[in-house]
Amino acid sequence: MDRIIYEEIDNDAVMDLALQAGHILLQSGAEIFRVEETMERICGHFGVQSEHVFVLSNGIFFTGGGEREHVFAKVEHIPVSGIHMDRIIAVNQLSRDIENGKYTIEEAVRKLEQIRQMPEKRKMVRVLAAGAGSAGFCFMFGGDIRDSVCAFAAGLLMYLFMVYVAEKHISRIVSNILGAAIVTVVCTAAVKLGLAAHMNYMVIGSIMPLIPGVAFVNAIRDIADGDYLSGAVRMLDAMLGFVCIAIGAGIAMVLIH
Repeated sequence: MDRIIYEEIDNDAVMDLALQAGHILLQSGAEIFRVEETMERICGHFGVQSEHVFVLSNGIFFTGGGEREHVFAKVEHIPVSGIHMDRIIAVNQLSRDIENGKYTIEEAVRKLEQIRQMPEKRKMVRVLAAGAGSAGFCFMFGGDIRDSVCAFAAGLLMYLFMVYVAEKHISRIVSNILGAAIVTVVCTAAVKLGLAAHMNYMVIGSIMPLIPGVAFVNAIRDIADGDYLSGAVRMLDAMLGFVCIAIGAGIAMVLIH
């Protein structure tokens, strides 16, 4: 498709478009280099060469302009949240389409708003996926069929609590502790009732949906790319999740025994 030629470009509109794209990426859990590269790609396509981007794990500092361009400066605070891969993929594709001349600024803004409004996976789909993942990990770690069935039930109950109770009413720290405790109690009960034999495999498999694996990997990637501050913050957030899960499982075991 032929590249669209723009005679007059509103630099403020371009930079605001780039900032909103970066906001969605960072809020969805994208790596720091991906956010910076996407924003620079959008600005470069529309002819804005004076931009300066500084991205942290929970904020974007964006400036531009100079002697020949209107000065633009904005700061966006973005709380650390979960991973939304569908939004990251959609923004990445949008930036490529912009470079190929498929979108004007106005069309790109409307497309970004559509991406921002993309619905999350249905709650029951997430719950069933957590149950299936728990059973699969339990079997992979060495559990038998009975252990996997009980792990499926434990993962299902745990994620029902996480989705329908914890997401709206409880902080993530407390919800991770309670989620791990629920898994431990259910798995212990299954062993006591003779429904399963290997509690350790069931507990390990059932808590896997709580593990912040993507956040941990992104933290390592940020550190490897030289974004030490952002990588350290994300690493701390991931490690806090690990610690909370261990605390929840430990408290449940102490109370049971």
